Amino acid sequence: MTAATPTAGRDKKDWKKPPPPADTRGLESNLYKPTMNPLLDYSGLPRFADIQPDHVGPAIDQLLSENRALVAKLADSAEAPTWANFVEPLEDANERLSRAWGQVSHLHSVMDSPGLREAYNAKLPEVTQYYAELSQHERLYAKFKALAASAGFAWLTPAQKKVIDNELRDFRLGGAELPADKKARFMAIQEELAKRSAKFEENLLDATNAYARYVEDEKDLAGLPEDALTAAREAAEKDGKPGWKFTLRAPSYLPVMQFCDNRALREELYRAYVTRASEFGPAELDNTELIKQIVRLRREAAQLLGHQNYAEVSLVPKMAERPDQVLDFLNQLAKRAKPFAERDMQEMREFAAKELGMAELAAWDLAWVSEKLRIARYAFSEQEVKQYFPEPRVLAGLFRLIETLYGLEIRPTPAPVWDKDVQFYSLHDRSGQLVGQFYLDLYARETKRGGAWMDDAICRRRKGETIQTPVAYLNCNFSRPVGNKPALFTHDEVITLFHETGHGLHHLLTRVEELGVSGINGVEWDAVELPSQFMENFCWEWDVLKHMTGHVDTGAPLPKDLFDKMLAAKNFQAGMQTLRQIEFALFDMHLHYDFDPDAGKSALQLLDEIRRQVAVVIPPDYNRFPNNFSHIFAGGYAAGYYSYKWAEVLSADAYSLFEEDGVLNPETGHRFWSEILGVGGSRTALESFVAFRGREPTIDALLRHNGMI
Repeated sequence: MTAATPTAGRDKKDWKKPPPPADTRGLESNLYKPTMNPLLDYSGLPRFADIQPDHVGPAIDQLLSENRALVAKLADSAEAPTWANFVEPLEDANERLSRAWGQVSHLHSVMDSPGLREAYNAKLPEVTQYYAELSQHERLYAKFKALAASAGFAWLTPAQKKVIDNELRDFRLGGAELPADKKARFMAIQEELAKRSAKFEENLLDATNAYARYVEDEKDLAGLPEDALTAAREAAEKDGKPGWKFTLRAPSYLPVMQFCDNRALREELYRAYVTRASEFGPAELDNTELIKQIVRLRREAAQLLGHQNYAEVSLVPKMAERPDQVLDFLNQLAKRAKPFAERDMQEMREFAAKELGMAELAAWDLAWVSEKLRIARYAFSEQEVKQYFPEPRVLAGLFRLIETLYGLEIRPTPAPVWDKDVQFYSLHDRSGQLVGQFYLDLYARETKRGGAWMDDAICRRRKGETIQTPVAYLNCNFSRPVGNKPALFTHDEVITLFHETGHGLHHLLTRVEELGVSGINGVEWDAVELPSQFMENFCWEWDVLKHMTGHVDTGAPLPKDLFDKMLAAKNFQAGMQTLRQIEFALFDMHLHYDFDPDAGKSALQLLDEIRRQVAVVIPPDYNRFPNNFSHIFAGGYAAGYYSYKWAEVLSADAYSLFEEDGVLNPETGHRFWSEILGVGGSRTALESFVAFRGREPTIDALLRHNGMI
């Protein structure tokens, strides 16, 4: 019964999972009155308009007290444990806590404030301690073992058996079999890790928000597209300053790096970006020491459990079996990708020298030169494409795809939200039955952490004669509308939106009725990206894009010849992009496998060694990428970043069946729903893949999709 660690924002897209969920049964009716603490109201959707920082402490205190009382009662019961008298009540109690704490965690990520941050950090150690206590509770562990060994176990459903098997595994990973002194130390480590991970993420957010660059002469901004200029001018006006304001948040930073001809400005912003939360800024925001502490604590926790390193522990609930297996997978993929990456880099150097008069390329030149090369080679720019992807058209096209594949209808629905720009939708099947609901928070803001991610608000489960409707959060960091025009998305942002929607559908379209394996719960971490990366493929299909484009000024659809150019450029610099992800994955795995934080070598030095082996782009010495690598230091991807590439093998191979049967084939869509999305974690990911594809996965489709065969 351990709490899953929330993941952090990533470069483009991400998924985030809160502590384990549970239910509302057994609450007295007076708890549902609107005047009550909104975090204790489970009668419907979260009451975001009512939640205040001073609600956090009392609600969490009450829930922890009630849960501990229930745990004691269940542990002391003389009854033989069954699903009904033991598992269900425990799940019910934990869902109440999870839903309350999940709302606090969510607001901490999307609407951070000093008051909320203080309330969150005050209760984070207590929530962490509760789940740590639960995972080490010997009598609860004994009850689960007794249930697994009982005659009644045979009569449970496969999903229920999977829940119990997962619980037994998680008790072992949570330290339930440790002696008392080691249990206490293991619990203390979990609390310290939770605090340090939260601090890592907060430092990065604060360091990002601390930087602002004002430009007063428009000549210094040559090359920047009009919408980026308008957004920058509005930002400066909001601060009461002349000119244009640029920040390190993605919608402001990325256009400068890609389009601005002012090399000095690009270098300035690049340096500020890659040194966030490092020794180059305020000491109180420096993540360097936190990195060492987090790695050291994880290593100690793993050794307490009898493992040599944290990577071994991380892989226990994943598809991959051993760290060396993962490293072999990454190294083989690097070997296939590196010649393509070297070719990509050589083409850039030659183009920069011949066409742009640049003798050398620096890190802050790469995105700018790449865009120039793309235009020269394929006769289009991302800025040109962006004009065809206004937000209303993109959402309509995305919803049309979901409705076509799965026979669903998506309707806008009123709901309490945390920001005026947040949208809320309901999914209904052909009979009008409500299937699921989701929040859509698309735009970047100062109070929101970076990246894009999906989170679950409410999970599907059976409650007596009714089924609880699942609810998801879909979060991005796109540019908001400027002037009188709707928000415009780059094609890459469209891919990000499809990616997060894939995670959302995995959560919302589950048909499993047991909480522990419903939706994304219980799915192996290195397979959880399958539905998200699967959805990305549709962004390259003409039959999909032609229904989701319209020029922001004329309404004209994306021209077919422009789409053909985009398709020709699909694998533009795919070698470099693949190698970059492998570089990060190798760093993550080695950091948690064979790296000793106390042996004199820093995490940065480890990354430099890996770069010398696999990278074709070596950044400046001052680059401090580890200090903002939230995925592994403030999220759930520690010794798991390889999952993106591992799951991409699965997703590319799964999508190849749609390529064979027709990409908009509803029959294949329903099969994907039934065998992948619908089963959640009720069986292994490999079993689900084989049930859908008819065989085990191969790497060929991934290499083909990336133009490497």
